[in-house]
This record gives sequence, structure tokens and C-alpha cells, in this order.
Amino acid sequence: MCFVRFSKYLFIVMILCVFSATDSYAQNCWLGKLFKKKVKVVETETIKVDTAFQIDVSGPFFLALSPEIPDQVSFCGQKIDLHKTDMRERFDREMLSMMYMHSSTLLLLKRANRFFPVIEPILKANGVPDDFKYLACIESNLDPRVISPAKAVGMWQFMSETAIQYGLEVNEDVDERYHVEKETEAACKYLKNAYSKFKDWVTTAASYNAGTSKITKELERQKENTSFNLWLVEETNRYVFRILACKTFLENPRKYGFRIKKEQLYMPYVSKDTVVTGKVPNWVDFAKNQGISYYDLKTYNLWIRNDSLENAGGKAYKVSVPLKESLYFNKDKITVHQKNWATDEN
Repeated sequence: MCFVRFSKYLFIVMILCVFSATDSYAQNCWLGKLFKKKVKVVETETIKVDTAFQIDVSGPFFLALSPEIPDQVSFCGQKIDLHKTDMRERFDREMLSMMYMHSSTLLLLKRANRFFPVIEPILKANGVPDDFKYLACIESNLDPRVISPAKAVGMWQFMSETAIQYGLEVNEDVDERYHVEKETEAACKYLKNAYSKFKDWVTTAASYNAGTSKITKELERQKENTSFNLWLVEETNRYVFRILACKTFLENPRKYGFRIKKEQLYMPYVSKDTVVTGKVPNWVDFAKNQGISYYDLKTYNLWIRNDSLENAGGKAYKVSVPLKESLYFNKDKITVHQKNWATDEN
């Protein structure tokens, strides 16, 4: 009796195994056909990255595209030859970083639409080449709030001592390193001072990272006349090439696969100036009297560092009060600073 019952169970198990195997085979065959079909599609697909060139995909997938390296690039009107192996590879490294640090690179492009219109006229008025706006890009990613581990502050990353040396106010109530226009003015003073020593904008740019004294010392010690040929710490060795890569990318981001619509770029700030010449007991109350929030006041005036302003000397401060049109997104109001930044801009 037990044997008969066992035989029945064994028979049922065998039937289930057969059905399971058949079903599994059918699925595998179906998936196999689908997989082969998909592989065939991918192998013959052409992905269009830019109107100038196309990339053929010759496998089931591809991970990344290495950027084309030009024979030369320019900086401040100077042609820089990239035929030399080390020059080419140093530039290539920074282009790869620019292309594949996607979130920071996209943020940089969006912010450039807001801040380049502020920076460019100041550079021009001070006789500093326009290409130095890319130095600000690599210093801070155009973030005026950024603070480095060494306590350098702002878009141009001034240390407090250097900031004071070049005319910026730095104290508990006010820190003009957070003031984009004033810090840009201070950066121009530094750059012009360095250029008067080196007579070379590339070496001037390198000195912004290492300091004029260090670069001067190394030029003499290593018997060179340009920072490109100096053996320096890695950060400084990479510094100018990061500027060059940033310029190359921002001049044509579409070429490197970055697509942004006009409405995705950040709007320039629009505000009116209110002059304060006396004490401000409470900036929150000041903001409310202007019809804005304290948050908006601080966003447009990052240089305000305390809840109040003593201003014992009666100094005049321009306080930016945002206009309503600047506080609310309106895609019809967005202007594109450089037309090829937006895919839908003619």
C-alpha cells in the first residue's frame, strides 16, 4: 500500500519536472531569440553625438568616448601647441574630467549663463583678458558660496589676508569675498600685478594657484621662462590645463555630448540697489520692509555675514533687492548668453 502511494507521488513529481523543463526551454529559446535580435540592433546602431561627427557602436554597449584632442588651443591670444606628448596628455586628462564629472559640469554650464554677463565686463574694464573667466570656473565652479578646506572664499577663492590686501572688506559683519563684482575687481588687481612681473598670461594664471613668489623662485631655479615647463606640485601642474579644458568645453559643449534646453539654464539675477549708510539693527526686519524674505536678501547679498550691521564709520553699502521677475521662473524671460549653449536657441 505504501509502495503504491509512493509510486503515485513519484509519478506526479516526474510529470511536474517534465512540464517545468519544457516551460524553461521555451522561455530560454524565446529569450535567446530576443537577445540575439537586440544584439543585432545594437551592433548596427549609430548614435549621433554632434552634427560634425558620428560614433559607430561595434558591440553590445559602449562605456565612454574619449574626446578628440586638437593640435593647439589658445589662451589670452597665445597659441599653445599640443603636439608634445606631455602637453597633449595633460590636456587630455582635464578634458576627460570635464566630460565625465557630469553633475558639476552641467552646473557649471548653467551657472555660466548667470555669472558670465557679470564677470566679462569687469575683466574688460580692467584690461584683463576675457579668458580669465575660465579661471573663476575652475576655482569655484562659479559658486560664490564655496569655501575651500584652506578657508579660501568665494568665486575667486581669496584668503582673508589676500582679500584685505587687494581692497576687500572682511570682518564679522561684512565679507566682500562673497560679493561677485567686488571680488572680481580684486582678482583683476592681482592678475595685473602678476602680469607686470611675468609678462606672460599663462604664467600669471599658474601664479594664481601657487603664488607669484613660488613661481618666480621656480622659474629661476629650473631656468625656464614659462610655467608649462616647470616641475611643480600636481595641483599647480594641472591648473592651467584645467583652465584650457574648461574653455574648450564651454566654447562648444554640444560637441562633447552635453544637451541643455534654454529653459534649463540659470537666469541672471535682476535686482534694484538700495544704499545703506548707517546701522542696520536687524537684517530680517530690513528684508521684510523691502517686501522680500531674509532668505532672498541673503541670496542676493552673500556678503552680509551677520544679523545686523554696525557700520560705525557710515560707509555706503549697496544692497541688492531682487525684483519679482527674478524670484519666479519664467522660461520666456530667459536669455542665453552664448547661443550654442542651448539646443533650442537659433
